[in-house]
Amino acid sequence: MTEERRPETPAEANGSAAVFIILGKQLKLLREKAGLSQKEFADLMGYGPDLISAIERGVRTPRPEFLRKADQILKADGLFTSVIPQVEEAMARSRTRHPEWYRSYAAMEAEAVELHHYSNHAVQGLLQTEAHARVVFAKRRPFLSEETIEKRVADRLSRQQVFERWPPPIVSYILEEVVLDRPIGGPRVHADQLRRLLEVSSMQNVEIQVMPTRMQEHPNLDSAFNLLVPKGQTQVAYTEAQSYPRLITDREEVRTIADRYGIMRAMALSPMESRSLIAKKLEEL
Repeated sequence: MTEERRPETPAEANGSAAVFIILGKQLKLLREKAGLSQKEFADLMGYGPDLISAIERGVRTPRPEFLRKADQILKADGLFTSVIPQVEEAMARSRTRHPEWYRSYAAMEAEAVELHHYSNHAVQGLLQTEAHARVVFAKRRPFLSEETIEKRVADRLSRQQVFERWPPPIVSYILEEVVLDRPIGGPRVHADQLRRLLEVSSMQNVEIQVMPTRMQEHPNLDSAFNLLVPKGQTQVAYTEAQSYPRLITDREEVRTIADRYGIMRAMALSPMESRSLIAKKLEEL
C-alpha cells in the first residue's frame, strides 16, 4: 500500500490551485497568440477541447506529458516544462488526501486496461460534465462548502483523463434508461450531459449501452458497480452505497458480478441503438 503522508494544509492546497490557474491563463494566452482555437489546439495536442477548456480555467491538473507537448507546439521555451516538478508534487499530494482504500482504487482505475460500469440511478463519475458534477456535489447532505465542492469537481474531472491515455483502455457502460431522464441541473445542464454521453460513446474504445425501462427484469436489481482490470492484475469490482465503499478482490465474488454484467450487456440495447435513444432524448428537450 501507499505510505501514509501528512495531510495537505490549506496553504498548500490554495498554492497548488493558484499555480494551475496561472498556468491555465498562460496556456490560453499563448494559444490565442498562436491563432489557434481550443478545438484546433486540441487536435494538435491529441486531446479533446473540453480538456483544453478545463485546463485553461484551472479546474484540471495538466499531466506532465501534456505540458511537454504544449511547450513544443506553442514554442513556450520551457515555460510549461519548468513547472512539471510542481505538478507532480501536487498530484502526489492529491493521491494522499484520500483514504487508503480509495487510493488503491484510484491508482488501479488510472492504469486499468479494462473498465466496465453499471449505473442505475446516476451518471457515472467518469462521464459527468463539469456542470453536472457541480450540481451533484452541491446537492449533497450534509452541505459541502464551496471550496470542497470545487475541489471534488476538479478531482472528478481529473479522473476523466483515463479517456486520454494511450494505449486507451477498453471501456463499457450499461446505463439504466432512467439515468437519461433525470434532468439534473435543469434542461441546459442535462442537454450538455447527454451530448457528453454521445461524445464519449463515439470513441473507438468505448461502448455505452442503455438498459430500457421496458425490460421487466435483469440479473442485477441491486446497486451500481464498477469492474476493472488493473494493469498486470486480475479483475476487481467496486461498489458504493450510502457512502459506504467496498473494493472487492475475492475472485469468486468478482466472477459473479462479471457474469451478471455479461448477461445485462446481452439484454441491453446495442451501442448503436443506445446512441439513437440518447440522441432522441436530446432532441426532445
